[in-house]
Amino acid sequence: MLKQRRMIADQVAASLFEAEAAIDAALAKTAGLAGVMPGLRADAGLSALIGQDAVERASEALALLAKARRAICETHRELDVAKAQIGLGAVMYGGMEKPPNAALAPSRALRAVAAG
Repeated sequence: MLKQRRMIADQVAASLFEAEAAIDAALAKTAGLAGVMPGLRADAGLSALIGQDAVERASEALALLAKARRAICETHRELDVAKAQIGLGAVMYGGMEKPPNAALAPSRALRAVAAG
C-alpha cells in the first residue's frame, strides 16, 4: 500500500513540476515580449501610439500568468499537506531547496513600500 502511494505521489510530483516549469517559461517569455515591444517601436521611429494596445494586452497576460503562478504555488503547498496526510511526509521531491514553512503561507495582506 505504501509503495502504491509512493508511485502515485511520484506521478503527481512530476506533473506538478512540469506545470510549474511551463508557467515559469510562459511568464518569462511574456515578460520578454512586453519588454521588447516599446524599445523596438522606438528604434523603428514609430509613434508611441503604435502598438499601445499590444503592450497593454501583453501586460494583461503577464498579470494573469503571475496569478496562475500563485495558484500553482498554492497547489504545491496543498500537495505537500496531502503528502504528509498519506504518510509520505519524510519523502522529498524536486531536489530544490524549499523555503521555510512560514514563507509558504499565502500572503494577501497589503504592505507599505518605502519610496526609493
